[in-house]
Amino acid sequence: MALFRDIVVLIEPYLMEEGSKAMLGLQKCKHLGRKIKAQRTPQWPVPITTDMPSKDICDTLLDCYLGSFERVYRVVHVPSFKKDYEAFWSSQGRHDPIFLVQLKLVLAIGCTTYDDELSLRSTAIHFVYEAQTWLSEPETKARLGIRFLQTQILLLLARDLLGVDGGMIWAAAGTLLRTAMYMGLHRDPIQMPNMSRFVSEMHRRLWSTILEICLQYSMESGGSPLISLEECDTQTPGNFDDDDIIIDTSVPHSDDRLTSTSISIALRKTFPVRLAIARFLNDVNGQSSYEEAIRLDSRLRASYKEMRRVIQRYGMTPSGFEISMLDFLIRRYLISIHIPFFGPSYLETTYAFSRSVVIDTAAKIFNSALKPSTQSPNLGAKQSAQTRQTDFRRLTTCGSGFFRTAPLHCSFLVAVELKNQILEEEGLGPVSLRSDLLSVLREADGFSLRSIENGETNIKGHLFMSLVTTQIDALMRGVAQEEIPKLLIKAAEEAEDKCLLILENLAAKGQREKMGSSLASVSEAALPDMGDEWDFMMTDGSFNLADMDLPSWMLASIPYGIP
Repeated sequence: MALFRDIVVLIEPYLMEEGSKAMLGLQKCKHLGRKIKAQRTPQWPVPITTDMPSKDICDTLLDCYLGSFERVYRVVHVPSFKKDYEAFWSSQGRHDPIFLVQLKLVLAIGCTTYDDELSLRSTAIHFVYEAQTWLSEPETKARLGIRFLQTQILLLLARDLLGVDGGMIWAAAGTLLRTAMYMGLHRDPIQMPNMSRFVSEMHRRLWSTILEICLQYSMESGGSPLISLEECDTQTPGNFDDDDIIIDTSVPHSDDRLTSTSISIALRKTFPVRLAIARFLNDVNGQSSYEEAIRLDSRLRASYKEMRRVIQRYGMTPSGFEISMLDFLIRRYLISIHIPFFGPSYLETTYAFSRSVVIDTAAKIFNSALKPSTQSPNLGAKQSAQTRQTDFRRLTTCGSGFFRTAPLHCSFLVAVELKNQILEEEGLGPVSLRSDLLSVLREADGFSLRSIENGETNIKGHLFMSLVTTQIDALMRGVAQEEIPKLLIKAAEEAEDKCLLILENLAAKGQREKMGSSLASVSEAALPDMGDEWDFMMTDGSFNLADMDLPSWMLASIPYGIP
């Protein structure tokens, strides 16, 4: 935001004029966004029920989950879960409440890669509220066990991916970590004799996943990881397939054998350096040195190189989703190391390396998020599990949380570079800009708009991207400085008109679902306080926004954290 402050200064006088069409459009979109969120929000509490979509849809949603997140963040024992799933559909009697809650959360997560529009968003949100209601009952201590932890993990993932109170997930992750430690998951099963192979490996898998979740939300929130590897000794899970751990005498497969746990193991091995990066970025003393940043860069690259070497030795190739997820996550930490030095790099050549890393990595992250799926466009949701595994793009365009916001953040970083390339040009001829960066900028406007079409109610990302691309286009064409504010205001009005039409359609659709769905019982009267949920961009911790004197309409869009 600090690097685009000039745009704010140029258009603020026009926005503050009485009857400003741009400001009125922004307010209309905000009102509609609140209405849509209210339509999706069930009345609290939401008791757990057996209401489900058709079995065909549930089968597909289960495959979506098992072929994507479960391959990276190990949570359930798949054969056992599938057995309980089939029993659920064949049983006409009472159902185990904790399995029912887990099933609904698994289906909710599966919705994020089910189709290109997140068409089941309202159903998924309803499932999340049901799970939250059940977990809020005052019987926590009596429920403590592996299945209870599994449910907590699934709930956090679903809340983040569907944008249900996403701003509080870092706090909830802390509760999850302490619950796991209370149960002893931070101590390796070798310290606990007579534990079966199954329980031991589920113990290690869940601890690895909990560490990953706590680290991820530390990065998103800008809060301390609150994790110390010196305070736990639970080892990395063994390289087992799920069928293996049922047998107590089974031994782990070799490292070059791809199993259902291999990707989780590969990610865990990079955990120490990524934890160090989170601590470096979120140091409350703010005294992290550039030399330390370079050391962390070197450590992360070495760790990632070793991960790639191991993966290349597998006898089978991991799915496209698994590879995309690993690449996306590691690059996220790489770019985060250098972002604090990105702004200063335009003033001091000392940080030139950081400038290069940020721009190259931002372009790669953005392009990986928009990589086309290998699926046939005619298959829709009825596609094979193997094909659907490659659809990482759906997650970034339909989901909420980091997987949606990171590509948008990266597009703004690219825009900063293009703008500065134009301003730094000293020749008399046309400005020569990197074609790959221009491609990112051209795609970014459509990417941000598609997120709104897919159900995102926050328009400020698309609005500001429209302003940025308009300014860069004007600078490339040599438009007179005094004409640029008018172009920016026009771009804002046009962007808001597009968003307003989309939000009106979403509100109408939500009203129809409210009237016709047996699953969704919502209340428009209980309008949520949007506040920090209008989170199109997270702030860079190295920029003190309090000293920038930005207008309130812009500050309202900047909550917390940095990817």
